[in-house]
Amino acid sequence: MTASLDHVPVRAKSLRQFLALTLGSVGVVYGDIGTSPLYAFREAMRPFAGGGVEREEVIGLISLMLWTLTVIVTCKYVLFLLRADNDGEGGTLSLLALLMKRAPRYTTLMFAAGILGAALFIGDAMITPALSVLSAVEGLRLVTPALHDYVLPISVAIMVLLFAIQSQGTGAVSRFFGPITLVWFLLLGGAGVAHVGDDLGILAAFNPFHAVVFLWNAGLVGFIVLGAVFLTVTGAEALYADLGHFGRRPIQAAWFAVVFPALALNYLGQGALVLSHPDAASNPFFLMFPKWAILPVVILATAATIIASQSVITGAFSLVRQAIHLGFLPRLQICFTSETQTGQIYLPWVNTALLTGVLVLMLVFGSSESLAPAYGVSISGAMIIDTILAFAFVRYLWNWPGLTATAFLLPLFLLEAIFLGANLFKIHHGGYVPILFAATVMTMMWTWRKGVKLLRDKTARHEIPLSQFIAAAERKSEHAPVVVPGTAIFLTATPDTTPAVLLHNIKHNHVLHQHNVILTIKTARVPYVPEKDRFTLTKLSERFSKLELRFGFMDEQNVSQALAQCRKAGLKFEIMATSFYLGRRKLIADPNSGMPLWQDKLFIAMAASAIDPTDYFHLPPNRVVELGEQVVV
Repeated sequence: MTASLDHVPVRAKSLRQFLALTLGSVGVVYGDIGTSPLYAFREAMRPFAGGGVEREEVIGLISLMLWTLTVIVTCKYVLFLLRADNDGEGGTLSLLALLMKRAPRYTTLMFAAGILGAALFIGDAMITPALSVLSAVEGLRLVTPALHDYVLPISVAIMVLLFAIQSQGTGAVSRFFGPITLVWFLLLGGAGVAHVGDDLGILAAFNPFHAVVFLWNAGLVGFIVLGAVFLTVTGAEALYADLGHFGRRPIQAAWFAVVFPALALNYLGQGALVLSHPDAASNPFFLMFPKWAILPVVILATAATIIASQSVITGAFSLVRQAIHLGFLPRLQICFTSETQTGQIYLPWVNTALLTGVLVLMLVFGSSESLAPAYGVSISGAMIIDTILAFAFVRYLWNWPGLTATAFLLPLFLLEAIFLGANLFKIHHGGYVPILFAATVMTMMWTWRKGVKLLRDKTARHEIPLSQFIAAAERKSEHAPVVVPGTAIFLTATPDTTPAVLLHNIKHNHVLHQHNVILTIKTARVPYVPEKDRFTLTKLSERFSKLELRFGFMDEQNVSQALAQCRKAGLKFEIMATSFYLGRRKLIADPNSGMPLWQDKLFIAMAASAIDPTDYFHLPPNRVVELGEQVVV
């Protein structure tokens, strides 16, 4: 009989919680980087395969991989960036939201950098599942060559099934992420230990001198190989994005205790294997195992790659939700798949777009060997964006002197710029794919932001100040509207002007409710807003009040729940005697709107794809009244 957790000492409970979070981070945070040994060393060796593998080349490559992991992942992300958080939340858009609030002079520049980083991450969310799963399933070719023609169909089937179950939520599956990925990392480390003895000379790779000599002697080929070496750190940006889910210390503990040792040992083992058996360079990871073990390893590798894919898919859902709440994208349907964990969400439109992109990549490229060159561009680009935003963070929030911040971050920036340049050499081999993805997403975000501003400016010309309207509406005259019982809540983005839907209601229905609430919903530039700070109620007159609801960019924007909190705090209204008035606009393209016609039409299409505000804000559907108007944009 086991004791209840309630009777466990506090220190023991905190230790158990810490270990549980550490195990969870092994699965969720490090799932992507944990699949890199499947293909990273193989792709780095490819340019040298034709002329035979030289000993110094193998040691130099492994040295490059070990020191890339050390500098970029350990130093930059694990030890530094995990401390640069927005109320405990990390990631490009979370950091951007904080900087836009604290350093408004550079809002335009940081907005451009932030949406570029977000766009590159979404591109990564398409390439990661395609490359990782293909790499794992391709191990079946070593079981029997007869399975060669089934690799692509099996990979496609796995992807379709993975995206099909997203609507069910990841709660049940995520409980198995940590243990399965832990077994995977133990397998990586164990396989490495088993083969390091093949040639102990590989231990010289710990000396960074070999990495420098390799690059010096390899010339242009060495520069190109850097693009493949960078595959060792794919998934490192997930460290930062998942900060809010697990916390800094569990993520750091998982890296130093499990992930880094396992990765280092595996790369050393692959290098030693190739030194002793040069023919193993064709597929060094799977050839580390005896033939009887290849099938179980393929199965475990496939499970690990599915977990890695799940991690970036979930990350894409979270990133798009942040972008929506920050006003970078139109409101899309967000389904919450857990009653207790608000981070577990599902976006049908995003899920469909990601699946389409993954399948196109698989069918067009056909193999992980063909797809690998497309991978590094998005990762290296996203990492440079993180470094740029980190510079602004330490300058304006940690108050570092400019010289100190430059001395600390410029070497990282230059290193990542070199990696980006190396990856750009692969543009014609597939590197154009993430660039096209990023350009598309950036265009959509830029168009939405610009279109919303133009629309707001255009409607502002015809707006009436709210104070002026209230004075006229409450003035007794023969033309005064009929006052009817009940409460009317009018949603608007500009609380100091009269909502258009209120004007239309009086114009067409000639009535004014006994109580009228002008409701504005604000998204704060913090992840979560405490319930005590959720709303501000201002009484404007006998019949009019102004209500502002505030949500964080990670909060569920549930207006019904927030209004229930308002009732407890003294806002008097009966829900069955309350009507919510929403304005519905039909947008019409105008060549003179201030945007090119193609961008105008794109904005209108994006607006049409937005979810109904009733569903997005969780309003009671039987209490909503919509009044429409046509607007030329």
